[in-house]
Amino acid sequence: MLHPMPASLTDRAQERLAWARQALADPALTLAPASADASFRSYWRAEHAHHSFVIMDAPPPAEDIRPWLAIGARLAAAGIHVPAVFTSDVERGFALIEDFGNRLYLPALNDASVDGLYAQALDALLAMQKNVSSTGLDAYDAAFLRREVELLIPWFLERHLGHVVGDDEQAMLDAAFTTLVDNATNQPQCFVHRDFHSRNLMLTDGANPGVIDFQGALRGPITYDLASLLRDCYIVWDDARVDAWAQGHRQKLLDAGLIGSDIDPTTFRRWFDLTGLQRHIKVLGLFCRLAYRDGKLTYLADLPRVLDYVVRIAGRHAELAPLANLLRDVTAGIDLTCPRHQEPASCAR
Repeated sequence: MLHPMPASLTDRAQERLAWARQALADPALTLAPASADASFRSYWRAEHAHHSFVIMDAPPPAEDIRPWLAIGARLAAAGIHVPAVFTSDVERGFALIEDFGNRLYLPALNDASVDGLYAQALDALLAMQKNVSSTGLDAYDAAFLRREVELLIPWFLERHLGHVVGDDEQAMLDAAFTTLVDNATNQPQCFVHRDFHSRNLMLTDGANPGVIDFQGALRGPITYDLASLLRDCYIVWDDARVDAWAQGHRQKLLDAGLIGSDIDPTTFRRWFDLTGLQRHIKVLGLFCRLAYRDGKLTYLADLPRVLDYVVRIAGRHAELAPLANLLRDVTAGIDLTCPRHQEPASCAR
């Protein structure tokens, strides 16, 4: 019996459904949205023979599925719990993968659960840093890091705030960016997930956490993923708790020989602070770019939390205090969650 495609489906949706039906040998298969991310990639859930599967759709040429497959294989070989791949089609941008379900770390985190859940995440992070080779990965080098922080100027300061950066401000920003980039490149370099946080860690029926969204991995600074996790753009913990977790990880890195015995708590804290600042400054620009260029306005809701990180942490370091002061001044009295040129009353999304 034939099961024709619904006429309302787009060409890509028809291609996706046809591919999934063929991959699972089920001509009656249907797909339901599972999730989407900040890229063009999307995920679709299928039920077949009393099991749930996910179809990853990475439409060429906007997305390339091969990095996801290659990095996933590298992580799986090191014992990191990533989705199993049952079959894939790199030319068409589809993969049939294990369904981890819908239980993200983020909604499960609270004062009672966080120590246990972060202990599991930190164990997985240490395993990545010890056991996942960074050989052949692109370097998270000075040029790459610099391009990221420079997103702050056109997208956050100019597009979102309408602030024209003067010559003196530009010189100050350049100096601050150089400090952050130097801090990152002068650390030991290792495998870096680059988005190791509560929306990319999952509670699964197997070993926790399930790790997703790893296709952007690079060889980069050893505190980068630690800062992504502990200074998460989507949830905040008190400074004493964060420092205890970070210093506990420092000791594990020392024990594993991944950092030298000369890296004392003060040095490590500076690495951690400034690496997190590089990430959060990038995010201020990136979230605004996602909003204005790509129409993903929901990312603006997270700007106040990220800005608070930047202002607080930069203010702790004398050479970065002018950056903190600038950002505090230009955002005073502004609703950062509201798109520019939009009345606050119309900002509900």
